[in-house]
Amino acid sequence: MQTGNRWLPILAVALGSIAVALGATPVPAPANAAPAPTPLEAELAAVAAHIPGAKASELRTTPVAGIYEYSHGAELVYVTADGRYGFAGDLYRMSDRSNLSDARRRELRLALIGAVPESSMVVFAPTVTTKFTITVFTDVDCTYCRALHKQIAEYNRLGVKVRYLFFPRTGPNTESWAKAEQVWCSTDRRAALTQAKLGVALTAAVCKPNPIAEQYALGRAIGLTGTPGIVTDSGDLLPGYAPPDELVQELQQDARPGPG
Repeated sequence: MQTGNRWLPILAVALGSIAVALGATPVPAPANAAPAPTPLEAELAAVAAHIPGAKASELRTTPVAGIYEYSHGAELVYVTADGRYGFAGDLYRMSDRSNLSDARRRELRLALIGAVPESSMVVFAPTVTTKFTITVFTDVDCTYCRALHKQIAEYNRLGVKVRYLFFPRTGPNTESWAKAEQVWCSTDRRAALTQAKLGVALTAAVCKPNPIAEQYALGRAIGLTGTPGIVTDSGDLLPGYAPPDELVQELQQDARPGPG
């Protein structure tokens, strides 16, 4: 047994201490060394370890001790620290009746949509000042989507910028899905969308890649159940069609700060 080798680590530490004392430059840590987790990161990782398929990044603390928020897209579930129990519903701050869950969903929706560049949308913007911006998940064949688009000029006149994302309700490999792809693959997407919503058959070939699948998945992630699905500047999700004047009134009411 080579017992002398056990003194090598001690000798190395001693020599390192002498070098520091003499002003030598300490040896830097390897460039690829992972930083130690913060106490909060370690806490969330411990909770995630109890939940099958969960990631620490999907969890965060809540104002309630021992209860954690677990998010998928804009959907929230509250779980116990041991991962054995979870419940869905809204969390309120009783001092001012603030719906903290609703505020969190708005935040998550905005983050998800904010990751999509406008170059991946079909945008109809006002020629004057934009007062409100809405992101509309649309289905080419949806009756109320068509009603909204017929009034696109009036929405724009009232200062509403409309950014379209595609959500063919019938899903992949359907006629509505193919129409969405054709709109995207057209040279003039704005004109193609207008024609498609009027029932005009498009001639553009389907191109690959296109963003229809990603936008459909995004709609599902934010909790969309039908079209048109309108996401406001504050992250609120307005289901269904509203005439221009009524929509502007809703947007004015919606333009409010969330709970702190």
